[in-house]
Amino acid sequence: MDRTHRRSVGFLDHEGENWACFLVTFLDQSRRWHGYFSFRPKDGGLGEDEVRTADIFLEKTESEIDRKARSLGRPLLKGLLASSLHTRDRSSDGSPRLRQWFRQMLARNSQELAGDWEEEDGEGVEMELSRLRSLYASYRLDQVCHFIALVEPGDFQEAVDRILEGKAFDFGAKDLLQFSMMVVEFIESHLPLPPFETWAEDFLTHRSHYALYAHTLHRAGRLP
Repeated sequence: MDRTHRRSVGFLDHEGENWACFLVTFLDQSRRWHGYFSFRPKDGGLGEDEVRTADIFLEKTESEIDRKARSLGRPLLKGLLASSLHTRDRSSDGSPRLRQWFRQMLARNSQELAGDWEEEDGEGVEMELSRLRSLYASYRLDQVCHFIALVEPGDFQEAVDRILEGKAFDFGAKDLLQFSMMVVEFIESHLPLPPFETWAEDFLTHRSHYALYAHTLHRAGRLP
């Protein structure tokens, strides 16, 4: 029997990004309860996006862990999140961080191009050509972002290495944006995306479907 329980504790902000915080408890073979905190970014749809603390609590009852966990203040929880991220970045090969960085970068650019969907009128309403082209560019970035989310972190790291022909992807490098655009352009060129005219016709007919897709991909915290 699976005796692992997971309960939401709330949301935390870390360096401008929103993280969901969970208390996870489980029962070991000696009938003692363990507890730790797990954190998932807002746009994290897969388990690899999560980070966790070590097993902080060890009690005879699950209710005692729950009581202690919920008595912790937000500053301490934010400190645990920062510590968990530091531990992940120090101990891993950087693959999960690389994939997440690309997803966040693409999401920001896509949302900037798309603007506020709520300002748009209903289905079939005429729209300026320049606005349609901005939404089409946003759509193409969304497809790249979705594709990256479906690739395992290690495989994505290997793919980036091949695309860059062995150049190291250094997060502190001055040419980081240039390297990232090389990767995005390569992926986009290999996706079976419709031409603008075909997309525009379908978009104007099913505008609400595209709005829901974009909302789910960037704001609902899960993949469409």
